[in-house]
Amino acid sequence: MIYLHVLLFLLTIASTVFVGGFLYSLAIMTILLSHEMGHYVMSRRYGIPATLPFFIPLPLPPFGTFGAVIKMKGIIVNKRALFDVGVAGPLCGFIVAVPFIMAGIRLSAVVSLADIPASSMQLGNPLLFRVLQFFLVGDIPDGYDLVLHPFAYAGWVGLFVTSLNLLPVGQLDGGHVVYAVFGDKSRWAYLGTVIFLGVLTILCNVGWLTLVILLIIFGMRHPRPFDDETQLDGRRKKLALAVLIVFVLSFIPSPFPGMDIMHLLEKAGLFQ
Repeated sequence: MIYLHVLLFLLTIASTVFVGGFLYSLAIMTILLSHEMGHYVMSRRYGIPATLPFFIPLPLPPFGTFGAVIKMKGIIVNKRALFDVGVAGPLCGFIVAVPFIMAGIRLSAVVSLADIPASSMQLGNPLLFRVLQFFLVGDIPDGYDLVLHPFAYAGWVGLFVTSLNLLPVGQLDGGHVVYAVFGDKSRWAYLGTVIFLGVLTILCNVGWLTLVILLIIFGMRHPRPFDDETQLDGRRKKLALAVLIVFVLSFIPSPFPGMDIMHLLEKAGLFQ
């Protein structure tokens, strides 16, 4: 079985190099590996059988990969174990992504919009990008934009993946965290998240519709841990607040602005 993990890992390196070059591949593979190993190490710490990461290559833009997953078997003992396993991946991925973002922003170029090819992909800015860009680059004049270095782009992808995983729904990492914190009351967070994504689909980006449909199809219920009574301690509750801050810093309401409703209507000639 180890050969399958190695093969998929090497194929994903190849697909990310093909899409974004060596530096992008180096950064995104490090971020994704850190995320999945966070889950893996914490799962093994609690005696939960878990596989090594299965990387998913996709030699197509914009990412060159569908990410990676690990498979866990058995029952999670209690809410504390559920919380620790849930937060370990996003926090590890986020911590590793930040240095790549900082280095990448410093290496990025401020370029006139007239010199940027029309085919270039436009990206939405997560809050962390805006803050770091302000301190590392400063204000960008009108008529100019920041063309991201591969490290910065890989960091952007890492934040995007982190924010998706931290959505408080079902079997996503955020679903584990919110259930560990709120128990059965977390169903309101699940419902609120789907409604929120539906609003974003209408107002910001139609791309969210796919995620809304998947969440509805696969369900939003979270299985109970073996011990559903033991509550989180104060340290974990503070860490839950830190995870919320990570989500706010990473979330991108319109990841690809070219897919927003108004832009699509304009392209279709239905709105001028």
